[in-house]
Amino acid sequence: MKISVCMATYNGGKFLKEQLDSILPQLSVEDEIVISDDGSTDATLQIIESYRDKRIHLYRSSHKNLIFNFENALNHAKGDFIFLSDQDDIWFKDKVEKCMEQLKKHQLVFSNAEMFKGVDKNDSELFFADDSKKTGLWNNLYKVNFLGATLAFRKSVLEKALPFPKKIAMHDIWIGLVAETMGSTHYIDEPLIYYRRHRTQPRQQGAKA
Repeated sequence: MKISVCMATYNGGKFLKEQLDSILPQLSVEDEIVISDDGSTDATLQIIESYRDKRIHLYRSSHKNLIFNFENALNHAKGDFIFLSDQDDIWFKDKVEKCMEQLKKHQLVFSNAEMFKGVDKNDSELFFADDSKKTGLWNNLYKVNFLGATLAFRKSVLEKALPFPKKIAMHDIWIGLVAETMGSTHYIDEPLIYYRRHRTQPRQQGAKA
């Protein structure tokens, strides 16, 4: 079963290598990282190309929009299982293994994360600090709980989610709600990534701050 890790990049050169280095060791030779770049002007493209790894596939976008940059990556995904990835986070070394175990039983999974600011991941806190229910269609219509940077789902969910509607709040919310209408979803109540937050808002609309 093939995995596609889908990533949207835009001027992410400062942290991109650390993220790619945390993902690649978890993938088999048949898996892929699908990257859509939305017109980066920093070293992002050079970093991606420096890997010379046949599992990395780079596509260009000109949307200047995070949602449709992700859609471009997803449109090129060939895997049976899809993982979303931000350009500046760091995956725990067992993220893929633990998500794949749950994807045997569920349409979509997401997890908690260790959230930190800037560069010091040792100064972190849990993204979800409570024990409230995180799954369920009505529960997520009332209050969205999907943390997009941790989402992993079956290809069948992607087929229902694409193409994105022209107006959606965020790509991860849309994918999560689609999955909720199709079958069971699962929240892993342990952090599987370091989730980086920034002190200043990036230019690209929709990027995390």
